[in-house]
Amino acid sequence: MKCIVLLGLLAFSECIVKIPLRRMKTMRNTVSGKNMMNSFLKEHTYSLSQISSRVSNLTIHPLRNIMDMLYVGNITIGTPPQEFQVIFDTGSSDLWVPSVFCQSLACATKVMFIHLHSSTFRPTQKVFNINYNPGRMKGLLVYDTVRIGDLVITDQPFCISLLETGFESIPFDGILGLNYPNISVSGAIPIFDNLKNEGAISEPVFAFYLSKDKREGSVVMFGGVDHRYYKGELNWIPLIQAGNWIVNMDRISMRRKIIACSGGCEALVDTGTALIKGPRRLVNNIQKLIGTTPQDSKHYVSCSAVKTLPSIIFTINGINYPVPARAYILKDSRGNCYTTFKENTVRTSRETWILGDVFLRLYFSVFDRGNDRIGLARAV
Repeated sequence: MKCIVLLGLLAFSECIVKIPLRRMKTMRNTVSGKNMMNSFLKEHTYSLSQISSRVSNLTIHPLRNIMDMLYVGNITIGTPPQEFQVIFDTGSSDLWVPSVFCQSLACATKVMFIHLHSSTFRPTQKVFNINYNPGRMKGLLVYDTVRIGDLVITDQPFCISLLETGFESIPFDGILGLNYPNISVSGAIPIFDNLKNEGAISEPVFAFYLSKDKREGSVVMFGGVDHRYYKGELNWIPLIQAGNWIVNMDRISMRRKIIACSGGCEALVDTGTALIKGPRRLVNNIQKLIGTTPQDSKHYVSCSAVKTLPSIIFTINGINYPVPARAYILKDSRGNCYTTFKENTVRTSRETWILGDVFLRLYFSVFDRGNDRIGLARAV
């Protein structure tokens, strides 16, 4: 896949590998939710006969949507290939999928990697833990062939889970980390770094388009940028430092008043997080300004009031990125409206916000490893 790409502004679509993503809804850990999930999995079993459509060098996988919220895409591992649906996550750097060794409840409804079925599998004895919010995975480092669309990485280090907790009601198999190698818990070279180092992609760039209302149409693209997914120009934001997808944010405001990040703060642009997260005190203040009522783990607001609620504006590198109420208010399974602001439980020395899918549905995002920067533009 050698071709010339004008980085960040325009790319020839035939030079870009696009991986369609599925938009999924996190199910509550209830009997009805589990029954719904089990029914869905019986009706939509995996089939390796589902062949991706191809236009020149552009690869598009078939889409399968479960319900809402999470975005996942297919990859395969092993020889012959075993298929998994994973979250493409800019907040982490490790790839892992469930294994037949995993006896956790979280693995029971997922596709598990069968190492004995792969002729290219190579094990190690390195065991480690990865902590997420809200789950945890204990895994074994192994090697095998991994395919993302037409991209093939042989002898790629990844993890097979031995124990999973906190993922019981979330419909995905594993996680594919797209952060820098220094973030890797396992110490393995991330997939994107191997693609870059081996010259498998034209430019050290990947980008996300997350659909807003329709269940289909979301993509992650590797090796360049397809300008058809955004309006206007890309605004480039330098990273605070190479090694993590974190940028400086100027402020967060509502009705022309600063409501958070008053002296500047940090923002992690994270495709693996569904919500917008920040420090508890500041998130609680935003909930009060919106006029929410707490119940269980959510903050609810009258659905009829959504039209009158103001946009919340995130100012990054001097550019305003408004998030209207229709974007930061979602409906639960009962049709009640709740806000997508939530406390970030990870403690940091500086005020830190996580801009997840709520933000990224509005703004096409480009992650440029070659220049250590992120590009944002209004999504189509």
